[in-house]
Amino acid sequence: MTQGDPPQPQRDLLGQPRGLWVLAGTELWDRISFHGMQAMLVLYMTGELLLDQTRLQSIIGYSTYRGALETVTGPLSNTALATQTFGIYIAFVSGLPLLGGWLGDRLLGRRLSVGAGAALMTAGHFCMAFDPTFLIALVLIMSGAGLLRGNLSAQVKSLYRKGDPREINAFQYYSLSVSFGGFIAPIVSGAVAAVWGWHAGFGVAGFGMLLGFGLYLAGGRHLPAETPRRSGTTSVAHQALTPDERRRVIGLFLLWPISVCFWIAQAQIWNIYNVWLRDHIDMNVGGFQVPVPWMQSLDGLAPAVLALTSLWVWARMAKSGAEPDPLNKMAVGLLIFGASVGLLAAAPIIAGGDGKASIVMPILFHLFSNLGWVWFTPVVLALYAARSPERWRGTLLGFNALSLSAASIISGWMGGLYEQLAPSSFWLINAVICSGAGVVLLLTRRPFGRLLALPPESQPT
Repeated sequence: MTQGDPPQPQRDLLGQPRGLWVLAGTELWDRISFHGMQAMLVLYMTGELLLDQTRLQSIIGYSTYRGALETVTGPLSNTALATQTFGIYIAFVSGLPLLGGWLGDRLLGRRLSVGAGAALMTAGHFCMAFDPTFLIALVLIMSGAGLLRGNLSAQVKSLYRKGDPREINAFQYYSLSVSFGGFIAPIVSGAVAAVWGWHAGFGVAGFGMLLGFGLYLAGGRHLPAETPRRSGTTSVAHQALTPDERRRVIGLFLLWPISVCFWIAQAQIWNIYNVWLRDHIDMNVGGFQVPVPWMQSLDGLAPAVLALTSLWVWARMAKSGAEPDPLNKMAVGLLIFGASVGLLAAAPIIAGGDGKASIVMPILFHLFSNLGWVWFTPVVLALYAARSPERWRGTLLGFNALSLSAASIISGWMGGLYEQLAPSSFWLINAVICSGAGVVLLLTRRPFGRLLALPPESQPT
């Protein structure tokens, strides 16, 4: 059995291969790492770390890092430095899976890559517990995420034999682990940080990554086998693409800018959004001051519910032959998400005398934006997995993740505009970028459909 061959048939779990749940459980802990950092990093930097010059000077490499960054951007305020740092962090966390996927496809194998990635991420989170190793911690977490993410989701497709109809919605189930991790990470990390400090909050994910790696090792028998690495011969991974495969790869490359537009808006919700919440939303509910990181937990809870609802709706539509194709789903998702970001621009309209809007506003935003997320993100991931040639799958899934990398760099730069524009104008710009991509995709879905079409013998049955 070679890499990419499904493991020997075993009893399914909840109608899906057991390997799917092993991969999803491992992904859960990666997402706890990701969403914990997302909820806390900018708040930690702007509210504590960057305010203490003594602590700043203790960070290994800080002066060199800030000097290099300001050489490109010019002088940065604390908020601008934090958003730029966050943008760079997210860019590498999402971009390095391209390199990690290539290493897994061609050199290391996917299992070794996942193990090395988990080890690096664990070390990185423990390094976040100390000021001097702050930048080292970010480098370790980014590097580990590249190896782990570039090789974890790439194994999902290989769990299914050609024509298996369960493959169509596999990534929707897989995304539930992402959603659950996004739900619990801000709550647990935020609560730990509130009681024991930021360093303890960041350290939570270190222990979680150890658990995730243990799960991956224990469930290895349910996963696709590895290809033996051979030297002196031309492996399958190095064979030339067929004309049909080249056409689909070109289509996936052309689809990439559409994903960038979505992630520009989404990255702002991980970046400047927390600062906006802190400054423009009344977080007091019945005398309890809701921690700002807790709001990010809605981005885990809502997709879990909405994914199941969407799967049910699509199944009902499929019975009558009316289920939207992946490109139409993606376009709808972009339009919904863009309109939801536009809601944030309306906050001043309902603001109270203190200039702050009710917490109901961001709650509504998270509800509707996550409906858009469900219709876009798992669908585009499944599209890349299904249309990529097997020997290029890890690399192309990494390329798809690179759209978030590019968007994070752009959103980090746009974060500097937040201090120059009115918040309403800032959010409207992001809404137009996302919605505009949805309109473009609706207008071009037919040529995209032709580029990405599978040959008849590969169509799911």
